[in-house]
Amino acid sequence: MANIASAKKRIRSTNRKTIVNKNRISKIRTFEKKVEEAITEGNHESAMSALKAVQPELMAGVNKGVIHKSTMSRKISRYNTRIKRLK
Repeated sequence: MANIASAKKRIRSTNRKTIVNKNRISKIRTFEKKVEEAITEGNHESAMSALKAVQPELMAGVNKGVIHKSTMSRKISRYNTRIKRLK
């Protein structure tokens, strides 16, 4: 356990940031699940609307440093490909 005051403060701030980041990731995953459900249903229109809803959430995750930019690009690209196959 830390004995130095700055180390104790760092532990507290890290714990706070961990909780916030977990909430952000959870929110992103919720939107991703909606896209997955729409794709498995085979409904092109609802899948496209779900994709348009998840894109800003992924962008926000990148801006906040929760996910990597390449991860966001890859996910959007794969969703687009799968949705195009529905048509």
